[in-house]
Amino acid sequence: MATQTLDETDQTHLEVTEQNQTTSEDTANLPPSVENTENILGQDEVKVESNPDLTHQEVMNIVRTSLGQVLQDPLLCDLPSDVTTEEINLQLALEYGQAMTVNVRRQDGEVLPVVVLQGGTVEDLKQALKRHIVMKQKREGNIRAISWRYTWRTYWLAFQGQKLDDDNRKIKDYGIRNKDEICFMKRLNTKEIGY
Repeated sequence: MATQTLDETDQTHLEVTEQNQTTSEDTANLPPSVENTENILGQDEVKVESNPDLTHQEVMNIVRTSLGQVLQDPLLCDLPSDVTTEEINLQLALEYGQAMTVNVRRQDGEVLPVVVLQGGTVEDLKQALKRHIVMKQKREGNIRAISWRYTWRTYWLAFQGQKLDDDNRKIKDYGIRNKDEICFMKRLNTKEIGY
């Protein structure tokens, strides 16, 4: 009887060992994810540390290759190949519900999806919009200077006809939620109407 119990225990141990081996083989074929990103970056880190004679360009190529592998992750696959750290952090915050996307409609009808943290203010939204437009221009090769001071003196951001006139107020206080659309509204010149 004791021999039979020992045999059952050995067989169970073998089954568990076989399952562990198939699990590690299966995970080797998975695309990189946030959990195994450290492994990918760690491999390249070893390459860089073991060869201090690498040029800046060679190091940048290693980083780009690693970043390309990280961006194959389903969570980050919609990010551009020349993504910044800030964009990755915002995308992760968005996935974890710590940020929201606010669609900003320009005067020409183009809609810009801007990511802002949940507790963000109108000023944070303006900074995120500025960052989004600057990165978009850079990626398109358009080097047109924008006077943001002029933009904010000439236009309000508005949500459902309500001006976002207090830069320190949270955007949630205006009723803005994830995927809501805001637009630019021309400011009236108070000198012309006699105020």
